[in-house]
Amino acid sequence: MIRSDLDVRRMSRALELALRGQGRVEPNPLVGCVIARGEATLAEAWHEQFGQPHAEVLALRQAGPAARGATLYVSLEPCCHHGKTPPCTEAIIQAGIGRVVLAVCDPFPQVSGEGERRLRAAGIAVDVGLLEPQARRLNAPYFKRLRTGRPWLMAKWAMSLDGKLATHRGQSRWISSEASRAVVHQLRGRVDAVMIGSGTARADDPLLTARPAGPRLASRIVLASSAALALESQLAQTARQAPVLVAVGPAAQAETCAQLEQAGCEIWRGNDPSPQVRLEQLLDELGRRSMTNVLVEGGSRLLGGLLDAGLIDEVHVFIAPKLIGGRAAPAPIAGTGVALPDQAWQLEEAAVERTGEDLYLHGHLRRHASPG
Repeated sequence: MIRSDLDVRRMSRALELALRGQGRVEPNPLVGCVIARGEATLAEAWHEQFGQPHAEVLALRQAGPAARGATLYVSLEPCCHHGKTPPCTEAIIQAGIGRVVLAVCDPFPQVSGEGERRLRAAGIAVDVGLLEPQARRLNAPYFKRLRTGRPWLMAKWAMSLDGKLATHRGQSRWISSEASRAVVHQLRGRVDAVMIGSGTARADDPLLTARPAGPRLASRIVLASSAALALESQLAQTARQAPVLVAVGPAAQAETCAQLEQAGCEIWRGNDPSPQVRLEQLLDELGRRSMTNVLVEGGSRLLGGLLDAGLIDEVHVFIAPKLIGGRAAPAPIAGTGVALPDQAWQLEEAAVERTGEDLYLHGHLRRHASPG
């Protein structure tokens, strides 16, 4: 099927619109839609809120009778089943759309090519795969959760120019600029959970909420094998205002866990003796809870364990133009690491921005080849 420059521009616009639903539609995918005829754009829409009408339906409402015979561009295969909303395929067919251009098929079991098939069966011309790499990148967290049952893990840290998270005395406030910290709050406001280790909870006593509040209220997760989260901590003190989940191991004392539960925390107990196995079991549990995006804010042992296991999907790093020095000053990632430079993890299509005085790097991680 011949694709024009206009087709590419329209699909680019659909992908751009889809991003507006970030933080509002999960665990649903991000979807944008454009309806056009020739040079004229008839309607633009995106999936705005979980449980509300999908992008295609909103765009068809805008276009009205003008949609008959027009082309509909959509960033993901239209749904063909009754969920929280009626099938988008039926709305497209009833509206008389003449052509559908979709970026990528939806792997959701109740769709997975069936939406495309129904449109073709109704006599609608269907073009699949326009800007598919960009569409897959946009909905990588959704695709991962469907494929693995686990959420997308975003690692975040702020460090000095010489790669230090804190001074040798453990002081880290504030390495990054106020502008960088504002970006972190935006990230927190669109994810399902923010995760830290017990060492970070003890050293920093963080609150881990988004300020100002974002579209989602993230659960705050502390990995504390022995349930070592102080009752006086900001997390425990605010557990009734924003969820706190403490992931403990088999050795955690029942009395300590009960005290945290009385403070409003949820206790999740992993019974395997291996911390790594418990971590992966926790990720499975978060997936069962329909969590799509989890932001991991440290510390270095947690980030190192995740990287060694190949569990980090995306990285957000803030680099301040400061030198801290000191052999005892912590670096962002501990763990074992790779043996050779060519095994190193790399950022795909890394974006570099300025946030105040800092450099902000972010992108998806590209998996290295297995050694040997």
